[in-house]
Amino acid sequence: MSQEASNPPPSPGPSDTGVQAFHQAALDSGRFLIQQCKECRKHVYFPREICTHCGSAKLDWVTPSGGGTVYAVTTVRRKPDAGGDYNVSLIDLDEGVRLMSRVTNLQPDAVRIGQRVKMHVQLTDGCGLVLASALEGGAA
Repeated sequence: MSQEASNPPPSPGPSDTGVQAFHQAALDSGRFLIQQCKECRKHVYFPREICTHCGSAKLDWVTPSGGGTVYAVTTVRRKPDAGGDYNVSLIDLDEGVRLMSRVTNLQPDAVRIGQRVKMHVQLTDGCGLVLASALEGGAA
């Protein structure tokens, strides 16, 4: 993924306003964007109206590198007929922000703290979700 967002995502509809709606519209079009402050140059995620670092309202949308590291992980246990077990992972992106996601190419118990991942957008019924794939030890 490039550092700057070259093509802006579709604008939210008239009833969908604000940064969260813009962010979801980008995900729904298959694009993962985070914000970067024009004042302090730090990245912000989850989308905000003001920078959580310096308080500036001057935030740009950028495409992150997609690289990250698993910070924490837990396994949610479910019966097979309810979809089976899955992991919930906190992932530190290389840009310095943390997000909650799932590592999709490993069994839930195989995800490890410190593991390198690559983020991607999965579309399900037109709704985008940010997920991760392990770079090493992933299923083929």
